[in-house]
Amino acid sequence: MSKALSISGLHKTYGNGVQAVKGIDLDIEEGDFFALLGANGAGKSTTINIICSLTNKSEGEIKIFDHDLVSDMELAKAKIGLVPQEFNFNIFEPIREIIINQGGYYGIPRDVCTERANDLLKALGLWDKRHEQARNLSGGMKRRLMIARALVHNPRLLILDEPTAGVDIEIRRSMWEFIKKINAAGTTIILTTHYLEEAEKLCRNIAIIDKGEIIEHTSMKELLSRLDTETIVMNTKDPVKKLPVSEDFVVSKVDETTLEVTMHQSRSLNVIFHHFSKHNIRVSSIQNRSNRLEQLFMKLVDNNKNKGDTT
Repeated sequence: MSKALSISGLHKTYGNGVQAVKGIDLDIEEGDFFALLGANGAGKSTTINIICSLTNKSEGEIKIFDHDLVSDMELAKAKIGLVPQEFNFNIFEPIREIIINQGGYYGIPRDVCTERANDLLKALGLWDKRHEQARNLSGGMKRRLMIARALVHNPRLLILDEPTAGVDIEIRRSMWEFIKKINAAGTTIILTTHYLEEAEKLCRNIAIIDKGEIIEHTSMKELLSRLDTETIVMNTKDPVKKLPVSEDFVVSKVDETTLEVTMHQSRSLNVIFHHFSKHNIRVSSIQNRSNRLEQLFMKLVDNNKNKGDTT
């Protein structure tokens, strides 16, 4: 399988001497759903801007599907679709025209762009708003418009930079269903997000960047396997007045009928149920486990900070 993105020795140093990116090496396979995570100021936005030719690199080499970003820029950029954090379209323009005009930047005939725009608007639930000016859209609709605009030229690599920031849960869910479909159809996805539960559920591979360097690059499955404990959220049928105490797990109360139970991965859920039964606690449902990736993310960043403090 070919590489969708290949980065070698990437550096970015600003005029004031600040190094935003320090020697990044990163390969992303074609068809992957890849998470690029990092705290604010870690270097991930700078890296994305360099990949999309919005910021010039200081050193290094970038190839998009084997097209060098410097010597073969036009072909390389044509392979990329970017959904940036900030809305950057003409708010007074009808949304279908925004998508059609974007296709025109890539030399796509207007009739082809119109057909693609219609398909994307329907797929993203915006068809009824196609003649509306963009300023009249809700925040969630504007996010979906950004996705449609990024896809009109059929890019093979889609970069999503905080695509669900400020979007409610229902719209976020529908957006991810659409994104998963295009990934399954072959589009490579790079995701940056502060909603780490999204990355855990969606992405197969992950890189974590901190202080301009990649401090972790592995599969999501392998990274999560390093956790010794996990936390489970349980809803109870009746209010819990007294928390049960056990050597096998730790219980904390979220509210009167919601408990968080932390236990070692090697332990069975039956241990919890058996203990709860002895204390007359009836469980009505088990919700999604609290985000495990967040625990690992913070641990890796803290370790990297401590490493820097001792050198």
